[in-house]
Amino acid sequence: MKISHLLLAALLCGSAAPVATAAAVPVEAVKKAAPIARIDPTFWWVGMKNPKLQLLVHGPGIADSKVALAAYPGVTMDGFQRLESPNYLLVNLTIGPDAKPGKLKLSFDGKSKTKYEYELRARETGKGRVQGVNSSDFIYFLMPDRFANGDTKNDIIKTERARTIARDSMYARHGGDLKGIEQHFDYLKSMGVTAIWPTPVVENDMPKASYHGYALTDYYQVDPRYGTNEEYRQFVRNAHQNGLKVIHDVVLNHVGSHNYLFLDQPAKDWFNRWPTFTRSNYNSQALNDPYGSKRDLDLYNRGWFDTTMPDVNQSNPLVATYIIQNFLWWLEYTGLDSYRIDTYPYSDPQFLMAWNKALLDEYPQLGMFGEAWVGSTAQQAFFAQNIFQPVDGFKSNLPGVLDFQSQGAIWDALKEKGNVGKLYDALQGDWMYQDATRNVVFMDNHDMSRVYSVIGESLPRLKMGFAWLLTTRGIPQLYYGTEILMKNFSNPDGLVRADFPGGWKEDKRSAFTQAGRTAQENEAYEYVRTLGTYRKAHPVLQTGKLMQFIPQDNIYTYFRYDDQGNTVMVMLNGNEGEKSVDLTRFAERLNGYSAASDIMTGTTVSDLKAVKVPGYTALVWELKK
Repeated sequence: MKISHLLLAALLCGSAAPVATAAAVPVEAVKKAAPIARIDPTFWWVGMKNPKLQLLVHGPGIADSKVALAAYPGVTMDGFQRLESPNYLLVNLTIGPDAKPGKLKLSFDGKSKTKYEYELRARETGKGRVQGVNSSDFIYFLMPDRFANGDTKNDIIKTERARTIARDSMYARHGGDLKGIEQHFDYLKSMGVTAIWPTPVVENDMPKASYHGYALTDYYQVDPRYGTNEEYRQFVRNAHQNGLKVIHDVVLNHVGSHNYLFLDQPAKDWFNRWPTFTRSNYNSQALNDPYGSKRDLDLYNRGWFDTTMPDVNQSNPLVATYIIQNFLWWLEYTGLDSYRIDTYPYSDPQFLMAWNKALLDEYPQLGMFGEAWVGSTAQQAFFAQNIFQPVDGFKSNLPGVLDFQSQGAIWDALKEKGNVGKLYDALQGDWMYQDATRNVVFMDNHDMSRVYSVIGESLPRLKMGFAWLLTTRGIPQLYYGTEILMKNFSNPDGLVRADFPGGWKEDKRSAFTQAGRTAQENEAYEYVRTLGTYRKAHPVLQTGKLMQFIPQDNIYTYFRYDDQGNTVMVMLNGNEGEKSVDLTRFAERLNGYSAASDIMTGTTVSDLKAVKVPGYTALVWELKK
């Protein structure tokens, strides 16, 4: 998520003056019908590695109550805690290893007596749950609201603040949903895609610009315009049955200003506060600047991302536990495979280490990668597992990050008269990571201009980008529609978040089909399909080693190879005209091979001493002995 989008979204929201003090917090009336409005987590499981469970009980005047737990084998109540708000209680439980599934009977004795049955479920043990993501995967990144509308019945939900569908408005809801994605699993699989990353699917009940999902209003509910919780759970199962993993996009740093925890705050220190509204300085260098000021650090970590996105105080251990439990809950409830963490560096550093550890302790195979949109490879590596010494007690334990450094490099390489040497430079810094293959590589996303527009709508140069994306190290991610030449610039961002053609019944054409695509769109799609399916079938492009050679004459050459003798050579010619290349320079990797097969054309290459590379072309050769 980037700053310009959020600023514009705030203006469109027409938000009131930012909140600074408890007295200024708007409070919506809690429904009086139920003494207990809700308990988070909504249910839990027996057999979790961490036996501790913190229940946040919300209800009008519930803090006056004394809490008791009826005898239940294996479960003990460690006590309850009142918060500043009269509408909250914390109940602390220990779920022992011998506890069985069932209903815990909690009684709340205050001005009125209330009983509540809290469910403990059995954990699912089936194969294929929480598989993680790794360099064998190919991620397709999409916005559910803009991809396909599979269920028109959930387009308008009368209880939500935004109650209209307006496909001609870039900031309104368009109606896409989980069912729409499911209906096009075959399209994704046709390109060799193995993992789906939707923008956040949790409830975003904001009055304006809620379609993007990054201002969550309920930690425990799927947005009803996408489907129900159970439908999301089934979505994950169906994806797994189709050989597709699911990546759950999450926001740790902030929530939407209509989140119930902000409208009726448990305590003043649940969110970060300032005497007057204060934005983040958006500069992560404050975290590890040896000469930095405390003010700059506070502004970065505790300043708000936007007026409509309250900054969560993760240094409060009660808040930290609430958030950690929520993301354990989604994992166990759905069996999803990975988390992508939005605005990762903005969160409290100590909390980030605790969050990662708690999740990986429970699910060691879980995939995780964070958005660290920073200005250098060193700064990017700081937020992933790396070789650095701790800085102020922070030593990142995040497996991987979105690789914005290589993304910037591919733009530089593909622009007219670009410099392919930037790609070499981007990977040269991989020595700073524990394992750079866990990074996610990409050419564009929902927060930036589409790559096809950036490079002047040049299909030859875009095909070079596809070749790089699907053969370089790391986990490739394709933004929806790039394969069919969707274009535009991110000013404003809504322009790069257009509907996928054919995702709605009323669309005049469907780019999901060959007949619905133009000749150029089919050429781009076929390039991705050919190379994506090849990558899926050839582990050398997934887990093979990489050797790159210093670019010469604006030609970048690298090899993917393994110990079994499988080798793929990739050569990118960043020049407008044809270039002759002496291949003897690459003898280190070519020795022992007598021929090659061009993966994209299927032709056989019998001369490995020299080659003529057309302008703006990528050669992708499988070497033969």
